Amino acid sequence: MAKLLLLSMTQILVVADTLWVVNQTRSALAGPSNDLCELADPHQLLDAALEFDPDITIVDMQIGSMGGMAIVRMFRDAVMAGELQSAPIMLLLDRSADEFLAKRAGADGWLIKPFTAQDLTAKVAALLPISESA
Repeated sequence: MAKLLLLSMTQILVVADTLWVVNQTRSALAGPSNDLCELADPHQLLDAALEFDPDITIVDMQIGSMGGMAIVRMFRDAVMAGELQSAPIMLLLDRSADEFLAKRAGADGWLIKPFTAQDLTAKVAALLPISESA
């Protein structure tokens, strides 16, 4: 199984409430070089992002009553208002037809479910800025 290996600790915020998504992201991304914060309630996103300060946020499109698109817009609005630091946001989509909507909502990247651990780690690595020490 692929693991994301980076030179420094990477803060990854996962916003998902389905067991499959949580397990898949945990198995692909958990490790000594990553600090994973899992959030099942999207209404707590802003508080969690302020406290955790993620390097990347991964959001399941089908979470709770808000939905992933609304979460991305909420996150982007908070960044524009100066409430949060800017960081890449990746949406986990149910179908390829939602790619346009993901981009329009402000997602930096997306992955269509079901995905492999290798696909997830590759996409996360591609979205993270390259460290100056690398």
